[in-house]
Formats: sequence, C-alpha cells, structure tokens
Amino acid sequence: QVKFVESGGGLVQPGGSLRLSCAASIRNFNIYTMGWYRQAAGKQRELVATITNTGNTNYIDSVKGRFTMSRDNAKNTVYLQMGSLKPEDTAVYYCNRISTILGPAAWGQGTQVTVSS
Repeated sequence: QVKFVESGGGLVQPGGSLRLSCAASIRNFNIYTMGWYRQAAGKQRELVATITNTGNTNYIDSVKGRFTMSRDNAKNTVYLQMGSLKPEDTAVYYCNRISTILGPAAWGQGTQVTVSS
C-alpha cells in the first residue's frame, strides 16, 4: 500500500525558511518522478516542484530561486527547502509520485505551512 507522510511545516514569518520532508512507502521509489504540491484554502491543489529519478528539478515560476527540491532514494524521501517565504506560500503541502500510467497514489495528510507576521 502506497503511503506518503509529510512533515516539517509550521508557522514562519515572511522571509523565513522551512524544510519539508516526505517519507514515501512505495515500491520502486527510485524510478518515479516525484512532486511537491500545495493547496491553499479555497483553491485547487497545484504542482509546485518536481524531481526526476535522476535528480532533475523543475519549479513553478513563483517559487523559482526560493525553493529547492531534492531526494534521497536510499531513504525513500523527498525534501523541499523553502526560503524567502511569502504569505502567498501559505498552504498545505503534499508530495506524490508523478506517473502518466499509474496516476497519483493516495494522498497523505500533508503538512501545513503558514507564513505570517
């Protein structure tokens, strides 16, 4: 059974930093492109960053230069280092696999990030 456990969120002031982690219980983790998503209150979930199985990353424009996604295949874990945080980054953050064949797996509980002074 696929399971994602996100952690590392919290309340941070504008300009601050957080590091999110996502532990994945998923077979063959190392072959999947993984993604970090976020969902702000009243908005649709959006894909924020992706990392391929070889470590290539992509980001949406609003987080480029501020967020860095990485992975540790030995630990079945992906990370999202977030810096220069803005109030508009406030959301619940989730991770999931990105597979055009299998689609996303069941969503985890996410981790809340709140950026506020």
